[in-house]
This record gives sequence, structure tokens and C-alpha cells, in this order.
Amino acid sequence: MAKTPQQSPATIIPRAEHCISRSQMSEQAIKVLYGLKKAGYQACLVGGGVRDLLLGREPKDFDVATNASPEQVKDTFRNCRLIGRRFRLAHVGYGRNVIEVATFRANLEPESDEDVHVENGRIIRDNAFGCIEEDVWRRDFTVNALYYDISNFSVIDYVNGYDDLKQGILRMIGEPTARYHEDPVRMLRAIRFAVKLGMRIEEKTEAPIFELAGLLAEISPARLFEEVLKLFHSGKALQTFESLRHYGLFTPLFPQTELILSQEAEGFPHTLICEALKSTDTRIQAGKPVTPAFLFAAMLWEPMQEKMAPMLEQGMPAIQAIQAATDQVFSVQRRSISIPKRFAIMVKEIFVLQARLMNRSGKRALRTLEHPRFRAAYDFLLIRSIGDDSLAEHAQWWTEIQTCDNAGRESMLLPNENKKSRRRRKPKIKRTDG
Repeated sequence: MAKTPQQSPATIIPRAEHCISRSQMSEQAIKVLYGLKKAGYQACLVGGGVRDLLLGREPKDFDVATNASPEQVKDTFRNCRLIGRRFRLAHVGYGRNVIEVATFRANLEPESDEDVHVENGRIIRDNAFGCIEEDVWRRDFTVNALYYDISNFSVIDYVNGYDDLKQGILRMIGEPTARYHEDPVRMLRAIRFAVKLGMRIEEKTEAPIFELAGLLAEISPARLFEEVLKLFHSGKALQTFESLRHYGLFTPLFPQTELILSQEAEGFPHTLICEALKSTDTRIQAGKPVTPAFLFAAMLWEPMQEKMAPMLEQGMPAIQAIQAATDQVFSVQRRSISIPKRFAIMVKEIFVLQARLMNRSGKRALRTLEHPRFRAAYDFLLIRSIGDDSLAEHAQWWTEIQTCDNAGRESMLLPNENKKSRRRRKPKIKRTDG
């Protein structure tokens, strides 16, 4: 394990010298901070909330750090529950709003192995509690290690994070290689924060990433699913994608996709993914909802196509081949990222509907229009049609039919050329006696 750096005196930035105001914080965060203070504990806003407030951004959430133990936090708030085994945390709930409260962590050399467990340099369990002077060295980047103290409204800075924030530098606290070994997800966080905040990754923080990307294989697929959503649903998915590939971090996340990209024909797989990520960014920036299924559909479309090709050559029906190929691709992808079943089903439906969207005749086309996943599949077809004239014609047709009334839709339907002509039955001759 990395050793705690030599303690430095804290820089105290008084209220008059920073821009943070309690009016910018959520009502729930204020209640938790003052609740802990009233109970006699030290309470600080910490992490991304402080960073974003100092940057003039609206924080996504507010995290609190305290010298109260998780059990003491639970005793202080009736609406509190304790979670986590790897990191013991307290969640104080106010309806749908939850304030996460973490106890200050101790140094990296605890007396009890029961508090901290490390395997091959990676922290598996970390529940050794300490004080703020120790806790700061356990955080990842200097800009995330600023504390807003509710007792005097000052900002406490032990690691020169305030200056790094002003200069736009993302710097790891401690020795970067050791910190990445402790938790490889920190490499993904470095990319996410650098892209999100428009910061430059400091040279010593950046250099080990190129060599250590393979460490992500040690992270649970379920945890990587959550990290991937943070990466690609930030409103800067395209820039994140390019940065992940630059540092070699995309391969352990989407190995099948990277293999296709490395041997792409005429740049199409790269174009498909980029256009899909642009669409996702546009929706997020416009405040529209997005689904992880669309992201995974874009990433796995080409691998699925590659698996499907020999099945079609063997005479398997297109829809059946899509379903079988999708199952094969998911089987491999789940080794890296665990995709919840509800999203996997949506991805398969989007893929199957791509085949059905090629049919513009008869009642089958109208049934496709009414499918609950039609909109997602239609959006995916629009992405695929960019630069492909054969698909562009289909995309235009489906765009127009959505604006028609029932009569207009009937008039747009193409004749069913594959429909077998029915044989006319000979009229029955009524037999009579005599």
C-alpha cells in the first residue's frame, strides 16, 4: 500500500475569499451539516460538491464527511441507513434525495487487518476511521480534496487543490502508480473529470495510465457498468470515447468493439459510434432522457454483425440470426461490464427492429410502428443511415409515416411483393337429389 505523504499544514480560505454560499447548497445537505454540528461532530461538505461550487457549476450531489462513526451518524438521524461493506457509509434520506455521509478515513497502515484488507496492492475493504488530516490523503485528486467547514464557512485545503482548480490541473494525491493499483477505477475517473471539467491531467498522474489499463480487468463488471454510465452520460460522451481510446482504457471496457475499430472498413464502425455518442450528448444537453440500451446498442452493433454474418450464410433467418448473434456478443461483453437484463432485452429489441424496419409494406409495417421500442430503433436507424444511401431511403420513409394520420399511413405502405397469391377456391356445387 502507498504510504501517507508527510503531513502539510492546511491552507484555510475564509468565507470572504471564496465564492461558496449556503444558498447554493441543497436544503437536505444543510440539514445534515447542521445536524452533525449540533450533535457535536465536525461536519464538512467535501469532494465534487465543493469543487463544482468553486467553479460556479451546479453540483450533481452533495457529499458530507465527518468525524462521527457510521453508527453515530445513524443515531443522529432517524432517516439514516448504513450501506456498504468495502466502504461503510451512511445515507441520510429525504424522500428521493439522499445525502451520503462518510466518516473520515485513517492512514493506509491500520493496526487491525479487519479494518482494511488489501490484495495485490488493491484496497478490498477500507473501514479504518481517523481525522480530517488523515482523510485528505485518502482522496484521489487534489481538486476533489477540498473541505467546506460548516462551523466557520471556510474552505480547508491540505493538498494545494484550490490552486490546481484555478489553473485547471488534475493531479493525483500521492504516488499515482500506487494509487491506481489501490483502485484502478481512478484511471477512469481521471478521464471523466479531465473531460467534464476541461482540465489537463498532470504529467505524473497521466503517465502510468498507458501501462496500467489492464488493471481494470480486476474490477467487478457490475461496478464498471456504473462507471461507464458516468463516463458516457456526462454530456461529453464523444470526447470521453476518444480520450478512453487514446489512453488504452476503452479496450478492457469493450474488447469486441475495440477489435472491430482496429480493423474497421472505411471507418464505418467509428462513424456509427461517434454519431450515436453525438446524439446522446445532444439529448443530455437538451435535458432529454437517455437510456443505457442505446449506448450499448451503438457499441455492440458491429460485433453483433460480425457474429451474424456466418449464420446468414448458413441460411438462418435474419431475425433468428440477430438474436443468436446478440446472445453471443453479450456473453463476452458481460465478462467486462455487467449489463442488467432489462437493458440487454432493449438492445436485442433495437437490433431485431433494424431488420423489421426494412419492411415497409402491409400490416407488418404498421405493427412495427406501434412497437414499444420503435422510437429507440428508429433513432438508431437514423444514426446508421448517415452516409448510407440505401438506409437513408428507409429512414426518410419512417420519418414521414410518423407524421401521417391513419389514412395517410395506409397510402404510404408499399405493396407486399413477397405475398403469395391466394388460390381461388372453386365454388361448392350444391348437390340435389333426383
